[in-house]
Amino acid sequence: MQRMQRMQRMQRMTENRLLILAVGNPSRGDDALGPLFLECLAELHARHDWKGVELLGDFQLQIEHALDLQNRALVLFVDASLSCPPPFQFSRLQPARDHSYTSHALSPAAVLHVYQQINQTPLPPAFQLAIRGERFALGESLSAAAESHLSAALAFAEQLLACAEVAAWSSLLS
Repeated sequence: MQRMQRMQRMQRMTENRLLILAVGNPSRGDDALGPLFLECLAELHARHDWKGVELLGDFQLQIEHALDLQNRALVLFVDASLSCPPPFQFSRLQPARDHSYTSHALSPAAVLHVYQQINQTPLPPAFQLAIRGERFALGESLSAAAESHLSAALAFAEQLLACAEVAAWSSLLS
């Protein structure tokens, strides 16, 4: 049974060459930006029928997410950020063994580093879309500013998905 599930997962990853991996906690105010982004993008995905795109969400990045990067042509990490300029920041990622490497939650750069450690294949090009958040307290609702930033990030994502190629994405870097 596990072998069959693993084979189905590998087939799905081969078919879905672009992975959009969004993280965040919907119970912590603007930290919900990642999951909300993914939810809205799923609705857009149904209308646009983008081929080869897989949407994946989680509360935080873990070592196991390095496995999700296998057989990808392109990866986009999406998360809320208190430090990026509003409404969002789009950047290219490089692998790094940073301070998150030994914690229970990893940075996107640390996930890329783990991928390099466990794979003999080249790392897929990876980018990050950090969406500006203001409030992250437990039980908070999404702030008005974050809602506006989410709209801008979704419009930008539509632009990314219209031409999901490294060169096109690189030309849009913040």
